[in-house]
Amino acid sequence: MAVNEELLVKVLDQIRPNLQADGGDMVYHGVDDDGVVSLELTGHCAGCPMSQLTLSMGIERVLKENVPGVTRVVAVNDLAGGANGMADLYDEYAPF
Repeated sequence: MAVNEELLVKVLDQIRPNLQADGGDMVYHGVDDDGVVSLELTGHCAGCPMSQLTLSMGIERVLKENVPGVTRVVAVNDLAGGANGMADLYDEYAPF
């Protein structure tokens, strides 16, 4: 099932103030044919220890409830090779 991108962006815009209240935000990067939504967390949300929980229990839950076809939400800036160099920063300061 194809995701209605207009509806998806509208729901993301409704979620955004919650992130902004904590000094963060998100950038929508797209949705693939399998319903996987790619988001970049920015501001205080980028690198926050709770960001994965925010994605799965917050943003993903709301999107699945309100946008038919959404199956998952993934961060494009997580520690596994994110766009903002967090993996390099982690490697530099890792205790092992």
